[in-house]
Amino acid sequence: MAEQQNIEYKQSWHNDYLKWVCGFANAIGGVIYIGIDDDGNVVHLENYARLLEDIPNKIRNSMGIICDVQLEDKEGNKYISIKVNPYSVPVSLRGRYYYRTGSTNTELTGIELNEFLLKKAGKTWDDVVEEGATIDDIDISSISKFIEESKGKGRLPNTDGLSTKEILDKLRLTEGDKLKRAALLLFGKDPNKFYPNIQVKIGRFGTDASDLKFQEVVEGNLVYMIEEVQIQLNHKFLTRPVSFEGMKRIEKRGYPMEALREMLLNALVHRVYMGASVQMRVFDDRLSIWNEGALPMGLTIDNLKEEHNSRPRNPIIADACFKAGYIDTWGRGVLKIINSCKEAELPEPNIIEKDGGLLVELYAENNKVDDASGVIGGVIGGVIGGVIDELTERQKEILNIIKNNNKVSYKEISAILDINESAVNRHIIKLKEKNIIERIGGTRGYWKINTTKGS
Repeated sequence: MAEQQNIEYKQSWHNDYLKWVCGFANAIGGVIYIGIDDDGNVVHLENYARLLEDIPNKIRNSMGIICDVQLEDKEGNKYISIKVNPYSVPVSLRGRYYYRTGSTNTELTGIELNEFLLKKAGKTWDDVVEEGATIDDIDISSISKFIEESKGKGRLPNTDGLSTKEILDKLRLTEGDKLKRAALLLFGKDPNKFYPNIQVKIGRFGTDASDLKFQEVVEGNLVYMIEEVQIQLNHKFLTRPVSFEGMKRIEKRGYPMEALREMLLNALVHRVYMGASVQMRVFDDRLSIWNEGALPMGLTIDNLKEEHNSRPRNPIIADACFKAGYIDTWGRGVLKIINSCKEAELPEPNIIEKDGGLLVELYAENNKVDDASGVIGGVIGGVIGGVIDELTERQKEILNIIKNNNKVSYKEISAILDINESAVNRHIIKLKEKNIIERIGGTRGYWKINTTKGS
């Protein structure tokens, strides 16, 4: 027998295992076996009679729920099964909430706890009524723009002759005479009046995050920000470099606009709106966008890169954006970004969970590892003999990152590859030992790639 998402083995009982009961009750339920070790072997419980009485009482007294606790027998060895049913209401253990996801039991706090409690109440954050808001807080011109952009999509019900309130009703942005949070985020005159950080911060950097050249902050409702951020990018942040070969003007390839728009929409639709603002960083050779909000439980980065079901954090906002034709409802956002880069002959975007949110990073040029030739990105100012062939795939990836940015830090490499800094350090040591790279200067120095074979 092996542990699964809804099965847990414990060799003996400890009161701390009440957390697992709470986690199962708040998730999809499960079974905890007391008297089975991690290898699935039954270990006889000498005190099974007392546990059969104590465990149900502890569960009921500490959480107010009832579980089916049974004595099991295998070849004369006694063990106990605790069957936990899923509950439609939130279950707490001494004021704390736990949730079972995969094989991990997690305590819910902060934003995750808030979203969990809303979900148990049949609500999402954007579906909650904002008591202090009135129809006067809605920008009519934003609604008009939204309707104009929806034309030809065939998704928005006919709105001809309808009042502002009636249009909001059709979009399910009201509850009686009151406005939902989604209405203010989509069409509010000043959403920041009600919620902090309804904005996108854009920074232009040089080679690394310490070299900030200038920045802009775009704030307002979603209809406004979707357009204004793209305008700022095009006219201020994404000026493409130009070089000359003889009398021929060479303009380097820019980022695919479809990928940028999809990244922005994903960040705005799926972000946590009581958290930090959306942040875009534009570097000489890459561009990234980050929004707060971890992936839904059970969804991984790998899932995003393949066909998967759509699970929006803010379904009311997502539905309105679908009706306007901004997004679709099939969970294809990341796939669109990847395919756009592929069509533009750019590397696959880097997508990682970082700082409690999701980071998507595009690269301006194709500098992928070319194993066939034994050369990183085709050229590193010369060939490094046969040493490249001796490197691991991870070491080649780090060498490629250094080639793109010779001032990159251990921390930045760690974030790009989604590995810890100690692992980065081990790989860097190997590259130095092979005389492939060396550090020039201290923390403010840079990496030098040697183009002759290491000794």
